[in-house]
Amino acid sequence: MRKSLFPLTFLLLLGSLSLFGQKNVYLTGTVVDQDTNEPLEFATLVVQRADDPSKVTGGITDAQGKFRVATEPGRYNLRVEYISYTPFVLNEQDIRSSRDLGTIRLKLDATQLEAVEVVGEKTTVEVRLDKKIYNIGKDITTSGGNVGDALNNVPSVTVDVDGAIALRGNSNVRILINGRPSALAGFGSTDALRNLPADAIESVEVITSPSARYDAEGTAGILNIILKKEKTLGLNGTVNASVGFPTASQVNTNLNLRTDKFNIFTTLGYSYREPPGNAFFDNNYTVGEFSRITEDRDILRQSSGFNGNLGLEYFLTENSSITGSVFGRIADGVDLTENNNNRFINGVLGSQTFRFEDENEDDTRYQLALNYRNEFNDEGHELTADLQYSRSDEVIRTDIGEDETFPTNNLIALEKVNEGEEQNEYLIQVDYVLPIGDKQFEFGYRGDFEEEITSFQLDTLNQNTGVFDLNENLTNTFTFDENVHAVYTQYGDKLSDKFSFLLGLRFENTVLKGQLESEFDTSELEELLGEEVDVNFKKNYPGLFPTLNFIYELGENENLSLGYNRRINRPRGWFINPFPSRSSRTNIFQGNPDLDPSFSNAFDLGYLKRFDKLTLTSSIYYQRETNAFERIQEETGQVTSDGIRIIRSIPINLSTEQRYGAEAAALYNPTDWLRLNGSFNFFGFDLDGEFNGTDFGANNVSWFARFSSKVTLPSKIDWQTNIFYRGPRENAQTRNKGILSINLAIAKDVFKEKGTVTLNVSDLLNSRRRQSFTQTPTFTSESEFQWRERQINLSFIYRINQKKQRGEGRMRNGGDDEGGEF
Repeated sequence: MRKSLFPLTFLLLLGSLSLFGQKNVYLTGTVVDQDTNEPLEFATLVVQRADDPSKVTGGITDAQGKFRVATEPGRYNLRVEYISYTPFVLNEQDIRSSRDLGTIRLKLDATQLEAVEVVGEKTTVEVRLDKKIYNIGKDITTSGGNVGDALNNVPSVTVDVDGAIALRGNSNVRILINGRPSALAGFGSTDALRNLPADAIESVEVITSPSARYDAEGTAGILNIILKKEKTLGLNGTVNASVGFPTASQVNTNLNLRTDKFNIFTTLGYSYREPPGNAFFDNNYTVGEFSRITEDRDILRQSSGFNGNLGLEYFLTENSSITGSVFGRIADGVDLTENNNNRFINGVLGSQTFRFEDENEDDTRYQLALNYRNEFNDEGHELTADLQYSRSDEVIRTDIGEDETFPTNNLIALEKVNEGEEQNEYLIQVDYVLPIGDKQFEFGYRGDFEEEITSFQLDTLNQNTGVFDLNENLTNTFTFDENVHAVYTQYGDKLSDKFSFLLGLRFENTVLKGQLESEFDTSELEELLGEEVDVNFKKNYPGLFPTLNFIYELGENENLSLGYNRRINRPRGWFINPFPSRSSRTNIFQGNPDLDPSFSNAFDLGYLKRFDKLTLTSSIYYQRETNAFERIQEETGQVTSDGIRIIRSIPINLSTEQRYGAEAAALYNPTDWLRLNGSFNFFGFDLDGEFNGTDFGANNVSWFARFSSKVTLPSKIDWQTNIFYRGPRENAQTRNKGILSINLAIAKDVFKEKGTVTLNVSDLLNSRRRQSFTQTPTFTSESEFQWRERQINLSFIYRINQKKQRGEGRMRNGGDDEGGEF
């Protein structure tokens, strides 16, 4: 069935486009399921000349089941088709003027039901002018996992052992939830995503050449995570529970209650995890008392969290609605790190110490959102408005102790660290879309206002008095504000049946403000930063951000795309805060209030080719970024009480960074029981710049590849294997070895296919660990770090009024879909 549908759909699209420039009439209507009244997206309207059956045109329905097809006046046979439904037929229709066919209700054809599979069970990719949309579907290797696990299976995306997300090897990627910044994404940090279940994702939009509608933040591009919201009438949803080893458990529900007048949707989840980790460092020094120090760390974590999202969509009219939603997250965690240190003097063991860090964290987030949508007609004339408020409160209390265990037994240091972070964000956004014939005009405004208040206090035990003394050099409160006003406009057109374009221009004005509050003398801090650096500042950065996107159809199943965009990377608050914070007595991180935004210009050339059972995609890209950020390490000139030199990490603006690369992906479905996909991404960078007289210029190439196979075994058992490898990489100071990771999963449907039991193993070989070598003029460091060890999960999902069926599967759309699954 798939074989016949793709050519038919492309024939209909090309037939419709050939009418461009003629005086046409329009056929409109809505296609729905007769029993559920659910809109049928991608249903096909066939318009065939009654006197010449060889002349065929037509179109497909959108997400609301609506169609609008242009044709010349004449006599036609009309037919509405949808896989597994009985066609709707109107013959010998005299079409002399535009006609609304009204609501067309299709009935399921019982004889075809066994040949259907719900689309949500497969992952497909849709290609648009400015993005690729990956519909997550049933990826059984992420069952019981979080959003980070799901993103790690999306082409072009990587998630490293620290949970940091990168796009094409570039970590400066903007994370959006449902098209907007969100407390779920942690205001720029991805930590909150670890508590969001993978099962809550509907799709992921990979936007490497963003149009002007999107904010200009993120030089690598944008990842837009779309959460599930069911469109089917009645009560429906899923309940998912899982347990795992090392200790991990979670329960999640996604429920919807939809009527003709409103839609109530909710996502609730609770998780508890104890993922162990480990690390090893071997540092060699050319100066100082010790020639070598080794650190062997064991990391024991305990985290629990509750997520709740409740929303109501009320349909004011058939074409307009207002939606209100509230999201909340309460989480707490305990991290215990035990660190055994060996310190050598000229190869001889001089001393041994034991260090512990006991960190307790309480995290509360919530978000209120209001959305208004008005579809003025069926042609895409639309107005949307959004208001959103987000707040995050985080409190971290850490006890740090270090004892010498050789040659004597005595206490070296005992510290108490209290950190607080409060974030508030207000968002106002209005978008207006006006179709003009086959053209489309769009403009909008967005205001994004963020405030971040961080506090840090360090108390150190005075062993002479037995009292904790306040460390005045490290105690402070820092307030960072980032306010962005943006207006944009864009224009799209299809000049012929082969060439489409989308041009846009966005203006953004960024205001960054920093205010340092301390009761104590900060002269030592200011001297360390340099007298030219102002710790209290207000900076203004206006900028224009043009975007260009083109698609040229080489053939029915083949196209070229070209994209250009200018982007900005704004420093986050913790990159700006000048007061040092530290993970140990000897290693500190210090923000840089003199840090400016970086700007990039990027080009992307893509190619797509579809065959019967194989889809190939590829692209080459180039990006030039000025004032690029880089974290460098250097000595502070200070030493600890026991003679160890203190090293700091600090972000700086280096001069220029050029990135380039190429990627290719293949989706292959040779049979109904086997699905294969693979992708390869090669990238490199050339960095030029210096700081404090040291040249940090570097160049490097790296790559990553992934392969996935899904096999349907007898008795309707699914078996999936995912393999990922990231090649070696390096920057100015650090080289990282390659990383291999393998995930396996097996799933079986139960309870008449209303439920599914899944067993999966994440990181089968326990090999997902970062191995690095760092070299500076005064020291070298070899390290190995594993954030999370091999994980085994057993999960069960139960579908409420969502019957799963198997078989061929229906087409996702009429031309944008690559037709692939994985």
